[in-house]
Amino acid sequence: MLSQKSADTIRATLPAVGAAIEEIAAAFYARLFAAHPELERDLFNRGNQANGAQRQALAGSIAAFAGTLVSHSEVRPDTMLARIAHKHASLGITRDQYEIVHTHLSAAIVEVLGDAVTEEVAAAWDEVYWLMANALIAIEERLYARFGAPDGDTWRDYQVLARFQETADVVTFLVRPADGAPPPPSRPGQYVSVQAQLPDGARQIRQYSLSGTRTAAFQFTVRADGTVSRHLHRHVHDGDVLRISAPFGDVTLDDGDTPVLLASAGIGCTPMNAMLGQLAASGARRQVIAVHADRGPRTHAFRTEFDQLVAKLPNATAHVWYEHPEGPWPADRTGLVDLRTLPVPPRTTAYLCGPLPFMRAARSQLLELGVRAADIHYEVFGPDLWLPPRTSDEDPADRP
Repeated sequence: MLSQKSADTIRATLPAVGAAIEEIAAAFYARLFAAHPELERDLFNRGNQANGAQRQALAGSIAAFAGTLVSHSEVRPDTMLARIAHKHASLGITRDQYEIVHTHLSAAIVEVLGDAVTEEVAAAWDEVYWLMANALIAIEERLYARFGAPDGDTWRDYQVLARFQETADVVTFLVRPADGAPPPPSRPGQYVSVQAQLPDGARQIRQYSLSGTRTAAFQFTVRADGTVSRHLHRHVHDGDVLRISAPFGDVTLDDGDTPVLLASAGIGCTPMNAMLGQLAASGARRQVIAVHADRGPRTHAFRTEFDQLVAKLPNATAHVWYEHPEGPWPADRTGLVDLRTLPVPPRTTAYLCGPLPFMRAARSQLLELGVRAADIHYEVFGPDLWLPPRTSDEDPADRP
């Protein structure tokens, strides 16, 4: 809980800080990387730094957390915190790094806002930072404890058993621990971090969804989009060794028996393929609505497997939209997905993955159909830039 004195100060200064938060984030990263260039080289995604996505995500999370503290003091935004904590854990972030961030973030606030940062203002925003940081540290330490890694080091060497060409620009890698031990347990919807040593010596890290349900190996799928992904496509083959984290991710398939809708677009099919695989393997009898959108059949990864898995489920239907179909194709499945054309029953739990415009549209359509906001879950590939507006019946803790 934020102290009353700090809450009053945050409420008064939030508009000014919010207006400058992206400038503050930019100043923060400039200071951080000047002092710790190894973090830019080996930890932070250089692509997201270059395009500003990481700055936007940091700014959005701080503003959202502070806003919740002063407008809904009885509620902690646990969904947002869990999302961030899982990403941090997949990178091996530890308590001492929050001290480093605090030092440079505080300096960035002063740099941008100048004399407006009085001692009282600085103390209030310091309190906000440590409330958020300590909440994340607690979640991350619990995640590490699951894997017996209190120091945050869940990294292991994995050997590539095989690679499969799914489409012209999508490859699936099958890997298992190089020491012959079984991989750690995972759930459909989770991801692993993969570390790649690039030609310039940087050890960049990217997260990839587990796209299958194997127990003796991990299966993850990569589209050749970005420096690390293209490096994996070009240089990683059978027998090679990769440094991979334990699986993390808070958007996982539930074990209930209510209807479930899995909606994906493009490479967002990867976690959905794992979820479909789990449903088929468990003999699930719940109603399953499987939806996918793609440019066309040639870019649709797991197209055959999608049909096979749906066919194994006794109460499942498949709905595919192509922007550029080949051969005969129903007109109402050409173009963009419209979930409002499907019979979505009450109490449906929905999982979304794909480009942000697709997920925004799908979420809006599901809300129109009466699906509860708390029952709509999503996975973003990269920094989470989407904090959707609240609906009138939505608790801030239920926001995706």
